[in-house]
Formats: sequence, structure tokens, C-alpha cells
Amino acid sequence: MANLEEKIGKLLIAKGLKVSVTESCTGGLLSSKLTDVSGSSAYITLNLTTYSNEAKMKMLGVPAKILEKYGAVSEECAFNMAKGLYSLTGSDICISTTGIAGPTGGSAEKPIGLMYSTIYSDKIHKTCKITLNPDLPRVEMKIKFTENVLENLYNFLNDNF
Repeated sequence: MANLEEKIGKLLIAKGLKVSVTESCTGGLLSSKLTDVSGSSAYITLNLTTYSNEAKMKMLGVPAKILEKYGAVSEECAFNMAKGLYSLTGSDICISTTGIAGPTGGSAEKPIGLMYSTIYSDKIHKTCKITLNPDLPRVEMKIKFTENVLENLYNFLNDNF
């Protein structure tokens, strides 16, 4: 039975779509999962790990005012990351991740385990928020964040294309 990444790859090929990814909190794990599929070069355009605010601004054009007002871990930042990647690549679908994988960096307003991801196309975009158990180990947090985005991407492809 095909895993989720393989199912996504088959959908992208069948629909003739290209995808690009920009990651912060998942640190390249989402890109790794998507490229684990043989033949993924047929549908992946560009994948970036834009971990710092500087990278988000320089590579993706995330406005400094967004980062100052809402922070890197926000719905607004996730949206602007994906939109900026779309402008950079012209891919049919662009995906962003930003969050706090811990064990440090959380606050009462933005706890460890908080992640935002955006799936962006010229037709529609969807930003999702997930909050995981803050006691999960960092690596497990990244895995669960990535699994969540893959599920959202699969559903997005089925619902919108």
C-alpha cells in the first residue's frame, strides 16, 4: 500500500501540478518526505529551509512589519512565506511551515507545539493551525508537524484540483 507521500506524488503527476516548500520549524523534514518518493523531481520545483527571520525576508519577501507585529510563528507569517515562495517559483502549489518545536522558545501566547502551515495556489489558500503536546520531544514534534502538513496537502489536492 502506498504511503501518503506516494499518494501525493501520484496526485501531483496526474493533475500536472508542481509544488514548492519553504520550511521553518520542520527544518527540511517535509521536503525530505516529499523527495523520498522516486520520480519526485517531476513535480517538485524548489524546496527551502528558511529558518531565520532574515531568510524569510530575503528569500521570500516576508515584510519586516509582519514579523514585528505578529512574529515568525503566526498565521500571517505562514501565509506570507507561502505567497512569497509562489512569487519566487511560480509553482502551482506552495507550502510553508512555521512553529515552535521546543523544548525552548515557547510562551503563554505561543506555546511549544504551536505550528502554522499554509498551502497556497493562485486559486485558493488555506492556513492551518495545530497545537501539539508541549512535552513531546523535539524530533517527534517535527515528525507530527510534517505528518499534519502532508495530510492537509493530500486533502487540499483532492478538494481543490
